[in-house]
Amino acid sequence: MEPVAQRVSAPPAPNLADFIDGYIGYRQYGFAPGLHRGLPSRHLTFIVSIGAPIDVVAQTNPRQPPEGYRCVVSGLQATHATIAHPGHQEGVVVALSPLGCRTLFGLPAGELWDTSVECAELTGAIGRQLWEELQGTIDWPTRFGVCDRILSTLAGPGRVALELTHAWRSIVDSDGAMPIGPLADEIGWSRQHLTRRFTAEFGLSPKLAARVARFERAKRMIERIPSYITLAEVAAVCGYYDQAHLNRDFVELAGCAPTTWLAGEVPSVQDEHRLPG
Repeated sequence: MEPVAQRVSAPPAPNLADFIDGYIGYRQYGFAPGLHRGLPSRHLTFIVSIGAPIDVVAQTNPRQPPEGYRCVVSGLQATHATIAHPGHQEGVVVALSPLGCRTLFGLPAGELWDTSVECAELTGAIGRQLWEELQGTIDWPTRFGVCDRILSTLAGPGRVALELTHAWRSIVDSDGAMPIGPLADEIGWSRQHLTRRFTAEFGLSPKLAARVARFERAKRMIERIPSYITLAEVAAVCGYYDQAHLNRDFVELAGCAPTTWLAGEVPSVQDEHRLPG
């Protein structure tokens, strides 16, 4: 049987759109068993498995033991996790901004920094319900509808301070290009105060957040570049000094060089589309 990799995306319900950037359904089967790298991102890791648990064999924090998760929630990170798969895997990714951590879970994203937990540990019965209902559905629109319905019931009044919301969005919307000094001036805080408040809220400093956002942009480009575009050109577009700078950041954040990641991590997606909102 030929390997199949399916990826389907959809926007969330309007009442969730301020802090969930979308849903991604994935289904892969027919591949050889292997390992997958969970990379640093502007989103918290929020993945609901369908079928077998998510087998994290190496956490971003080496002090946290390996674990299997039915519905995993992880804070932001600056290193990669390692996930084992038996050749088939299926689930739904919730692209959750750290701006929504207080709303859904009642705590700042900084409290989950470099940590993975079972969703039910944060939400109780609602987290278990999310996993259970997705096991009994088949089509992607129904699955995304389940996510909308259950996450809407979970959403509470918690919000991130307006200054920090602006700072986060300025950094990630610019893919890490927004200078921190002018950003602090724009908000009306000192750079030191911005760094303290930002780190307490999100778990990482504004400088590291910018680095992760830039890395993520480079990763997206590398996934999609035609063969005639060089890594040096990607580095220049994404704001790295040169290709060596890009390579160093990739090794530190992803645990390998860009070419190694591209060769081992990106399957051939045969059925990829976006469902209407």
